[in-house]
Amino acid sequence: MVHDGLNRPAQSLRLSVTDRCNLRCQYCMPEAHYTWLPRPDLLRVAELDRLVRVFTQVGVDRVRLTGGEPLLRPDLPDLVARLAQNPRIRDLALTTNGVLLAGHAARLRAAGLHRLTVSLDSLRPARFEALTRFRQHAAVLHGIDAAAAIPFASLKLDTVVIRGVNDDELVDLLDFATGHRAEIRFIEYMDVGGATRWSREAVVSRQEILQRLQEHYGPIAPLAEDTSAPAVRFRLPDGTIFGIISSMTVPFCRRCDRSRLTADGIWLLCLYAAQGTDLRSPLRRGASDAELQALIASVWRARRDRGAELRLTADRRTPLIPASALRLDAHLEMHTRGG
Repeated sequence: MVHDGLNRPAQSLRLSVTDRCNLRCQYCMPEAHYTWLPRPDLLRVAELDRLVRVFTQVGVDRVRLTGGEPLLRPDLPDLVARLAQNPRIRDLALTTNGVLLAGHAARLRAAGLHRLTVSLDSLRPARFEALTRFRQHAAVLHGIDAAAAIPFASLKLDTVVIRGVNDDELVDLLDFATGHRAEIRFIEYMDVGGATRWSREAVVSRQEILQRLQEHYGPIAPLAEDTSAPAVRFRLPDGTIFGIISSMTVPFCRRCDRSRLTADGIWLLCLYAAQGTDLRSPLRRGASDAELQALIASVWRARRDRGAELRLTADRRTPLIPASALRLDAHLEMHTRGG
């Protein structure tokens, strides 16, 4: 197991399989024009599988497939099947916006996918359309229904909470998740990537989320867990479990063991990272597994990233990336680096 400069192990990899998406969510893709990754640069299934195998040799045992929207990639089930055969991977998960999920859930589970997370920011069709700019709310709900009927190891729903947009749906969304045997995670609105319209005032903090839920449900107790997972989990009086990812107000940088690999092979050590390490070039030049492993291990050992903590101390906090910069470098976009 390789550890970084803050003694954090390299255990979790978020693997983006495409930068394309079939929604345009406000907090991720709010601009009118995008610079897409060149298709010849995108890693093929065999290349993704090989890089993941090398990552598992340095300690990674949890892999999450992301996008963009990963279900847009036609060969995704083949990739899942390959990764599922890797004995070092103990947790293989996928995050999706759910639009195409109804037609893919069973096949992904059969291919070996362990866990599934679906993004759902509103239960109201008109509000969903305003948030995503597409009329796909019914398709997402249908996808969640389909996933709930399949025995995944777990089903989770992710909700980005934005003040004045969807923060009045906390109870409704939690009840909806419970009704689908899913665990919901409320996410503080972050100032990264395409969140070019972010403001501090739009953030609903973990403390406020808990206060609102407690007013409705009664006393809420935190779970005593020793984990590197980004969500802190809580229990309602009836036993229902939910989580809150509070990167904005209570960052978890000191226990962060995750990194991100873009669909074209750029390895990012932090969601806030401005630059990454190119793994595609040495891979395609014929580097051996040992050479790739040595490169990954050396970069991780030098890691000291704690972007959310450092941003927390900023005197004047504005969106991390201006729209003009996003158009110059696709790797700064949230939909490219896997959110």
